[in-house]
Amino acid sequence: MAEGPPVLPVPEMKKERYDEIKKKFVEKFGEDPAFFARAPGRVNLIGEHIDYCGYSVLPMAVEQDIVMAVKPDSSGKLTLVNTDGTFEEYEGNVMNIHITKDVPHWYKYVLCGVLGIKEQFCSLVTQGFKAMVDGTVPKSAGLSSSSALVCCSALAMLRANQWPMSKEQIAETCAKCEHYIGTEGGGMDQAISITARLGKAKLIEFNPLRTTDVQLPGNASFVVSNSLAEMNKAATPHFNIRVVECRLAAQVLAQSQGSVKWREIKRLGELQEKLGLSLEDMLSLVATKLHTEPYSKEEVCSILGTTPEELAETSLSSNTLHVESFRLYQRATHVYSEAKRVLRFKVVCDEQPEDALEQLGQLMNESHASCRDMYECSHPELDKVVDVCRQAGAVGSRMTGAGWGGCAVSLVRCDAVKPMLAQVKDNYYKLEPKKMERVKEALFATTPGDGAAFYI
Repeated sequence: MAEGPPVLPVPEMKKERYDEIKKKFVEKFGEDPAFFARAPGRVNLIGEHIDYCGYSVLPMAVEQDIVMAVKPDSSGKLTLVNTDGTFEEYEGNVMNIHITKDVPHWYKYVLCGVLGIKEQFCSLVTQGFKAMVDGTVPKSAGLSSSSALVCCSALAMLRANQWPMSKEQIAETCAKCEHYIGTEGGGMDQAISITARLGKAKLIEFNPLRTTDVQLPGNASFVVSNSLAEMNKAATPHFNIRVVECRLAAQVLAQSQGSVKWREIKRLGELQEKLGLSLEDMLSLVATKLHTEPYSKEEVCSILGTTPEELAETSLSSNTLHVESFRLYQRATHVYSEAKRVLRFKVVCDEQPEDALEQLGQLMNESHASCRDMYECSHPELDKVVDVCRQAGAVGSRMTGAGWGGCAVSLVRCDAVKPMLAQVKDNYYKLEPKKMERVKEALFATTPGDGAAFYI
């Protein structure tokens, strides 16, 4: 079997934090933890909203992470406590996990990971665990705090029960089990959190999951700037509406071809594969077969020759049944053009031409424009912080994560990082006292971090 996450001693530079988490664990439970599980957040450099359409993405792990101090519990009990006292505690039984989709409480993401792993093993003897959970990934910022929580709890469940699993299997399981809370993501967040390597970005491909290290140019640094406009994708329908619009675009395009049965198509990537066309050809197909005006539900049913009831069953999700209007041309144009940009980004990194940074920056800028105008998943504050970053010296800047708030990621020359950070602080955060209070966690430079691991 391929290797699972490594088991390592706690690094010296992180000892103080881990000692603090251990201390809180002992205060709460009256005993030492058996091990720590760690899973990082991530920043997606390029490839937004295309993983669930079947296309490659190019993220890197960040240093911010979720850490759990864990002790197995042979009674099957699950006890989850957060170091942040504003988050409520959870107690339950590992054999009886029920995840509701109404309110996305923090501990429900932990339960997703636990349940996903438990279902893989179907064991009659299943250990629960006690956990003290600590996170440094800003929540609702587009840095994937929720997926890091799912991945970290999956690791805790595996080690508590001494079950073996490869990194790829863990990532795929975590991608599926996050659906329990109602988020129909594609698997990028979990894959990078589990498989990241220090100093490298990753090209991540799906079905089956494959990861390839990407060497970024030596003079490239990245700055993450949180707009501080927050959006919880599990609590709002925006994200799942986009998933459905992409599915409907694929099905309407399939219907226009005759050679493909629309009911067999769920993703824009599947359609390209079935038709055997290039991404350029797919963009031409979108331009000639889809109109730019929104499609009504009635029109979609008429094109597909189906009923609203069947459409609800084959193409919609429970929280998009109310949607009556779909922008198919815009969503498909974004997905196919963004998929092209990801592949080009990887080629530039592989070939490292003299103007590599300028080329990568241009691709990031084009990506943001497409997210803003075609996918409509940006936010006025996010557009503002992207503009401020470019004016402050970023070679390229774009929104990252699900959007509708959250973070921008900027490509910056190594020697320009400090002045850029100072300028962004002055021209974005200092303008509002509430933003300035959070600038320390909201604005930071980062290099590609390491993936998930156990610490003892």
